[in-house]
Amino acid sequence: QVQLVESGGGLVQAGGSLKLSCAASGRTFSIYDMAWFRQAPGKEREFVADIRWRDGSTSYAGSVKGRFTISRDNAKSTTYLQMNSLKPEDTAVYYCKTRVPGTYHYWGQGTQVTVSS
Repeated sequence: QVQLVESGGGLVQAGGSLKLSCAASGRTFSIYDMAWFRQAPGKEREFVADIRWRDGSTSYAGSVKGRFTISRDNAKSTTYLQMNSLKPEDTAVYYCKTRVPGTYHYWGQGTQVTVSS
């Protein structure tokens, strides 16, 4: 069992930056990867970025590639999402998710990111 807590959301102007954090606790030794998803009002939740826990390999949604960077700190069982060149379209609740062996998924409660024009 893994628990996730996101932090770092807030209000920023277009073109600005924010860094989100997601701290995991519990059976962190079983983590396969950690990912960020987001959900804007009235829209479905969408994938943003993913990082493999063992080797640090990453993947990104095309809409954020080149602007967002996902990273990890294994000692702190924490993943980060550095968001640069933010656009109003990035406004959403951002959720952290992790996977463990057995196809188990665990979600954080989300953190609000609002980008003003």
